[in-house]
Amino acid sequence: MARRLAPDEKALWAKVIATVRPLHGGATDEPLPEPDAPAPRPQPRAPARPAPAPRPAEPGTTLDGSWDRRLSRGLVQPDLTVDLHGHNLADAYALLDSRLEQAVAMGARVLLLITGKPPREDARPVKRGAIRAAVGDWLQASRHAGSIAAVRSAHPRHGGQGALYIILRRQRG
Repeated sequence: MARRLAPDEKALWAKVIATVRPLHGGATDEPLPEPDAPAPRPQPRAPARPAPAPRPAEPGTTLDGSWDRRLSRGLVQPDLTVDLHGHNLADAYALLDSRLEQAVAMGARVLLLITGKPPREDARPVKRGAIRAAVGDWLQASRHAGSIAAVRSAHPRHGGQGALYIILRRQRG
């Protein structure tokens, strides 16, 4: 059901109608019928919920079951390997960023990131390495974060605790 026009809207509409000519056929000078009584104005609705702000692109956290099974059994061969041994934090970040760019450009799906194994616990109490600790934040803040489907610990044959798989999204189109 169409709503009724307010008096100011009626006046504006009358001006518009006076300036319009029909495309086909003759013009009609018949005025529009006046409504009997103005319809009651509806009560204003509560404002709708604002649309959620778009989330920044982040690496994904889930893969389908077949990917997780293949990764946990070591059945996936990495398309590209990045070894961050012997690099300081700045160099490691620059190398990781350039290799991610290379992997995305070549359409790779699995990147093996080697950060180095932590020392054995019985050797001495040592914190996890600085690079390994920073990798999660680097990937989340990376310009390639939207291209990352998931990050998983590597299988022992690919470095175990000292390495990570970075699974890249399939490029569409």
